[in-house]
Amino acid sequence: QIGDALRQKIKVLGSLVSLEMGKIFVEGVGEVQEYVDVCDYAVGLSRMIGGPILPSERPGHALIEQWNPVGLVGVITAFNFPVAVYGWNSAIAMICGNACLWKGAPTTSLVSVAVTKIIAKVLEDNKLPGAICSLVCGGADIGTAMAKDERMDLLSFTGSTKVGKQVALMVQERFGRSLLELGGNNAIIVFEDADLNLVIPSALFAAVGTAGQRCTTARRLFLHESIHDEVVAKLAKAYAQVRIGDPWDSDTLYGPLHTKEAVKMFLDAVEQAKQQGGSVVCGGKVINRPGNYVEPTIVTGLPHNAPIVHTETFAPILYVLKFKEEEEVFAWNNEVKQGLSSSIFTKDLGRIFRWLGPKGSDCGIVNVNIPTSGAEIGGAFGGEKHTGGGRESGSDSWKLYMRRSTCTINYSKDLPLAQGIKFQ
Repeated sequence: QIGDALRQKIKVLGSLVSLEMGKIFVEGVGEVQEYVDVCDYAVGLSRMIGGPILPSERPGHALIEQWNPVGLVGVITAFNFPVAVYGWNSAIAMICGNACLWKGAPTTSLVSVAVTKIIAKVLEDNKLPGAICSLVCGGADIGTAMAKDERMDLLSFTGSTKVGKQVALMVQERFGRSLLELGGNNAIIVFEDADLNLVIPSALFAAVGTAGQRCTTARRLFLHESIHDEVVAKLAKAYAQVRIGDPWDSDTLYGPLHTKEAVKMFLDAVEQAKQQGGSVVCGGKVINRPGNYVEPTIVTGLPHNAPIVHTETFAPILYVLKFKEEEEVFAWNNEVKQGLSSSIFTKDLGRIFRWLGPKGSDCGIVNVNIPTSGAEIGGAFGGEKHTGGGRESGSDSWKLYMRRSTCTINYSKDLPLAQGIKFQ
C-alpha cells in the first residue's frame, strides 16, 4: 500500500526531488520508483524470512535459529538520494518488524516531510500509528543525538566517510549497531578488446549522471594505452553533446550541483589536478548562469597515485589514466581507501573471472561491461574499506535489521550436559 501511494504521487515527488536536490526530473522520478520497487521486493521478502533448523548432536533436542526485530532503526540519509535510500532502509526494516526514525538531509527537508506524510497516511488507514515511521529534521546535532542514544537499536547512516567515521565511533562506544554507506572513488577499466560502443555511453553516464553526485559515480577511468587517445577523443565529443539546463526541462541531461560549497570543491579539485600535472581536456569551469552549474570535466595525464586522484570530490570530474598490464590496473583499482563500485570492459572470459575473484576488485559492487552507477534492488548494495562495509536492500541484507537467537529445545526426558558432566 505504501508502494501504491508513492506510485500515485510519483511525478509530483520527482518534481520535489528536482526542486530541492537539483537532479533532473527523470532521475527524481526514477528515485521514487526505486522506493516503489523496494516496497514490492519487501512484500515478497516478508514471506521468506526464516531461520534454519540445524541438526542437534543431542538426542531429543531441536536446534533452530530465530530472527527477531531489533526494535528501533534510525536512518540518516544524504542529499543526493533523498527518497530512495530511506526506501531501501525503511521498507526492509518494517517487514522485519521494526519502527523507524528518519533524519533526512537538512537541505532536502521538504522531500522528507512529503514522503513521511504519505507513509503515515497509509499506516493510519490501517489503524496503525503513523509514528511507526517518524521523522526528525535538523543538522549534525540531531545526528549526534541519534548516534549516542541507547534506544537506537540500529543506526543506518549514508554520507561522507569523514562523518561516517564519527558516527561509527559514537555508536560503537555504546555497543550499538551501525550500517554505514559512505564514500566511493570508483573506477572503470577499459581493456584493448573492449566494445567501445558500450564504453563511451557507460563512462559518460557514470561520470556525468546526477552531475557527479552519486556515491557510485565513476571518478577514475583507466584506459589501456593502445586505445587511450581514441577513447578520450570520443568521450570529449560525447561530453560536448550533454544538454545542460533546468532540471525540470525534459530535454536536460545534466543539472546543477547541490550547493555553492560543491562548486568551490569542484574548482579547488580542478586547480589541484592542474598543479599535479593534469591536463583539462574539456570542462573545468563554472557555467555563467543562475544556479550552481559547472562544466562536466575530463582530466588526463595524471599518475594513478596522484593525491587528487585518490580524493573523492563529489562533482563531475573524471580522471583518465593510462595502463599497460592487467595486474597493475587491478592493483590501481584497489589502492584507494574506498571500495564501493568498480567496472571492467573486456571480452576475455579468463580476465572477467580473475576480476571477480580474490585477486580482482576489492569493491562491494563488481561489474563487467556495465558502468559503476546503477544497482539492482535485488542485490545487496554497499562497499568495503572506507565505504563502511554496510549492505542495504537485496540479498540477505535484511539480517542487519534483525537480531539472531540460537534456540535449543529439549523435548526428551533426559538432560545430557556439556563436556559429559554428570550429577549424582
